[in-house]
Amino acid sequence: MDDTLPMQIRSRRSHHKSRSGCQNCKKRRIKCDEKKPHCTNCVRHSIECDFTNPASASSTPSATTRRFRFRQSKYQPASRASSSKDSTPEVGHSEPPSTSTGVQCDLAASSVAGGISFADLKLYHHYVTATYKTLADEETDINRVWSNHVPQWGIAFPSIMHLVLALSALHWAHEDPASRTQYIAQADDHFTFGIRSVTAVLCLLNAENCQLIYMAAALICLVYFGRGPRPGEYLVFSDRGQSEWLVLMRGVHSILREHQNRVFTGVLTPIPDDRIRGVSAELQAELDEHLQRVGLVRAFVQSRVQEKSSQTMFNTAFDDLRSGLEEVYKIRSAGKDGINLMHVVVGWVYRLPEEMIGLLEQKDSCALVMFGHWSILLVYMRSSWLMRGWDAHVLEGVRASLPEGDQHWLEWPSKVIYT
Repeated sequence: MDDTLPMQIRSRRSHHKSRSGCQNCKKRRIKCDEKKPHCTNCVRHSIECDFTNPASASSTPSATTRRFRFRQSKYQPASRASSSKDSTPEVGHSEPPSTSTGVQCDLAASSVAGGISFADLKLYHHYVTATYKTLADEETDINRVWSNHVPQWGIAFPSIMHLVLALSALHWAHEDPASRTQYIAQADDHFTFGIRSVTAVLCLLNAENCQLIYMAAALICLVYFGRGPRPGEYLVFSDRGQSEWLVLMRGVHSILREHQNRVFTGVLTPIPDDRIRGVSAELQAELDEHLQRVGLVRAFVQSRVQEKSSQTMFNTAFDDLRSGLEEVYKIRSAGKDGINLMHVVVGWVYRLPEEMIGLLEQKDSCALVMFGHWSILLVYMRSSWLMRGWDAHVLEGVRASLPEGDQHWLEWPSKVIYT
C-alpha cells in the first residue's frame, strides 16, 4: 500500500444553530428541539417548559430556569404583595370565581407553573403535618408512603408536588370554612398544572417512571373527590356526556394495564392487615340484609336482560358487588372505615367492563339500579373528608335518570343513605 497517498479529510457536518431554545435546555446545556407548547426534554423531566407561557420565554435565565423558585403569592394580602419590588407580574391570570363548584381544570397557563410561593410552603407544611394522616391508616402504612415518599417524589416529579399542594389546599378548605374561597382557588391552580403535566408525560410512560405517574394519577382522583360533588357529574355517568372522573379512572387503568407488576413493588407493595378477619356478630345481620337486597336486584335484572352475554356480565358485576360488601363489613368489624375502604369501594367501579360503563352512560335502568345499590358503600366512607356528600349525590343522580316505573328499586339505598 502506498504511504504517500494523501489522507482524505472528512468535512465536518454542518448543523443548524438556534438561540431560541427554552431556558431549561439552555441552563442544562443540551439541545432543545423547540417543540411547542412543551419541548421534549421538559416533558421527559416533567418540568414546566417556558414555551407554555410566551411571557416567560423572553425573561432572564435566572428567573425562569429553576425547577422550583420562590415567587410572590397572589393569595397574600394586597399590602404585602404590593410592597415587593422584585415580584414577577402574573400574566393573563385572574382570580377564580368564588362560586366555583367542582374541579376547575383551566388549561390556560397557570401562575403556579412559575415556581413556589410562601403560600405554597404553607400548603406543603399542612400536608406533611396534617393532610397525609387523612389519606391512610398510619398503623398499616408501614412504608410511610403518604407521609415520607410522596413528598419526596414531589421534589423530583413536580406533577406530584402540585397535586399534593392541591390536596392540602382542599383539606385546609374543609378545616377552615371561613377561608374556603382562598384555598379552593389555590387548589384549582395547582390541580390545573398537575393534571396538565401528567397528561404531557403519559406518552413517556415506562417501567422506570410508572410508579411516579401512577401516584400522580391516584392523587388526581383524590383531588377530584376532595373538591366535592359537582352538579351533573355522578362518577361513572354525567348529564353532559362523558364523566370527568371516569376519564381520570381510565388513565389509572391504562397505567396499570401496562405496568401493574412494576407499579406495586418496593414501597407500593400491598401489605395485608392481619387484623381484618371475619364479620363481627354485631354487623352480620346488617350485612345479610344488604346481600338479600342485592339478590333481589339481581333477580330483577335477570328478568329484564335476555342476551346471554349481558346476563353473564351483570352476574359478574353482582358477584363482585357482593364480595365488596363482605370485604367492607370485614374492615368495619376491625374498627376501620373511611379512607380504609377506598380500594374496595372504588375497586368495584374500576373493574366494571366498558360495556357496563356504556350502559350506565346510556342510563340503562338495570345498570342504574345496580349502581344505586353500590352507592350504599359510600355511606361507610363518610368519616373521610374526601367523601362527604358523595353517597347522596350519586343516588340522586341515579334517581333523576331512572324511569318512574323503576323508582321503587331505590327504596333500600335511600333508606340506608338518608337514615
